[in-house]
Amino acid sequence: MNADQLDHLRAMLKRFMAVSASNDAKRNAANVRDFIARVAHPWRRATLEGHLTASAWVLDRTQAQVVMLHHRKLNRWLQPGGHIDDNDESWRTAAMRELKEETGLKQFVAQPDDADLFDVDVHAIPARKDEPAHLHYDLRFLFVADVDVDDEGAFSVNADESNDCRWFPLTELANDTSLGPETHRMIELSIRRLPTTGHS
Repeated sequence: MNADQLDHLRAMLKRFMAVSASNDAKRNAANVRDFIARVAHPWRRATLEGHLTASAWVLDRTQAQVVMLHHRKLNRWLQPGGHIDDNDESWRTAAMRELKEETGLKQFVAQPDDADLFDVDVHAIPARKDEPAHLHYDLRFLFVADVDVDDEGAFSVNADESNDCRWFPLTELANDTSLGPETHRMIELSIRRLPTTGHS
C-alpha cells in the first residue's frame, strides 16, 4: 500500500458516493474519505482509532447464493474479510487474499464492475485484552466464484477463525432478522443483480 493506492481509493469512494442508492453506505464512504485524509497509514492496525479493512461478498455462478462464514470469536455469520497488509497490491487484492485464506475458494468469474466498491461500512470493534475498542472502515468488493454450490470440497476453512462456511440462498437471507443492516444492504444489492423472469 502507498500514496498511489490512497489516491485510487479516493477516486473509488467518489465514484461510489455518486452511484450508491444507500444513504447509509454514502455516509460510510464519506467517513472513510475523511479518515484517510487525516491518517498517514490508514490500513495499519497500529492506528488506534481504527483502520481500513477489506471484505469479499462472494456469490456463486448463478449469483443467487452467497458464501457466509460463522466467525469463531464473534459467534456470527459474516462475509470473508479482514486486515490489509502493507504488501497488498490493491484494496481488492487484499479482500481476495482474505477470501482465499478463509474459504479456500480460488477461481472467480470476472465481472464488469470488479474495479468498483460494492459496499462501504464503518463499524465498531469491541476492546479485547490486546487492543482497545476501535473502528473498522470496511471496503467491500463483489466476487463471483466459479464453483458449483453442490461441490462440498470447494471450501477449505481456516478453523482458527471460523466454525463453518456455507452457501446461503439470497432469498433466504433476505428474511433473516439475525443479520444486521450492513449485511442486508449487500443482500438487497445482490438480489437486484439477479436476472428478471417472466418478461416477454
